[in-house]
Amino acid sequence: MRAADASHEPKVQHDRLERERLAATADARSRLKGPVRMQFGLALRSAQLFSQGRERSKTTVIRGTHGARLRLLELASRCRERGGPAELRDITLLTMDELNDYVADPPSFAGELASRRARMDQLAVLVPPFCFERLQPPVETWARRDADVANVTAGTTLTGIAGCPGVAKGRARIVLDPLDPRGIGPGEVLVAPITDPSWTPLFVPAEAVVVDVGAQMSHAVIVSRELGIPAVVSVTGATRSIPDGALIEVDGDKGEVRILEV
Repeated sequence: MRAADASHEPKVQHDRLERERLAATADARSRLKGPVRMQFGLALRSAQLFSQGRERSKTTVIRGTHGARLRLLELASRCRERGGPAELRDITLLTMDELNDYVADPPSFAGELASRRARMDQLAVLVPPFCFERLQPPVETWARRDADVANVTAGTTLTGIAGCPGVAKGRARIVLDPLDPRGIGPGEVLVAPITDPSWTPLFVPAEAVVVDVGAQMSHAVIVSRELGIPAVVSVTGATRSIPDGALIEVDGDKGEVRILEV
């Protein structure tokens, strides 16, 4: 981050984006008259309040969930001392209706928890359907996460959802864990499976962001817009098909990722 160009500084980007927003808003207002201009102003204000409220709601839920998680892990720790499983997270394999009985007699759930843990491990190596209609496809039809995927070649264009406008070029840096950023630095494009707040620092030096899974209001899109860097999300399999170090161009206007050189 220290080596990133000064133009990547969040405050600089924020000021630039604010100027562009105000100019675009003024231009739009000047093209409207009477009631339509008033409706435009109300719609714009509503959109701003909605987006802020949505993020505040997410923050509230995350903080509440974190508090509940800490207490649940403490409960699991105490049950482990009385014969419960060594892995504290196994307590999350219980239903709410089972929790009181488990606390009363942790060893009696050993067999059931082992069975559920095995099932969880089995599902963890599979890729659940990105979307489906009516009935969920049988688990037996899900693809394996470790299945071979052919690397893309120069000239290939991958499509996704346009997240933040702009076009940027850089070397792809495939990062699967925010705790192991693999030295991502200036001139590189962050390619990630999915992002949450723990990934935010990695956005600062990146020229652009490409994400396997995401939508118009997902974390990757929101942070990219705040920092003013192009982003394309929902590029299925990007982390497995784009070779690390490939020169790519991210078009945040069209929702495309073009492979220039591998």
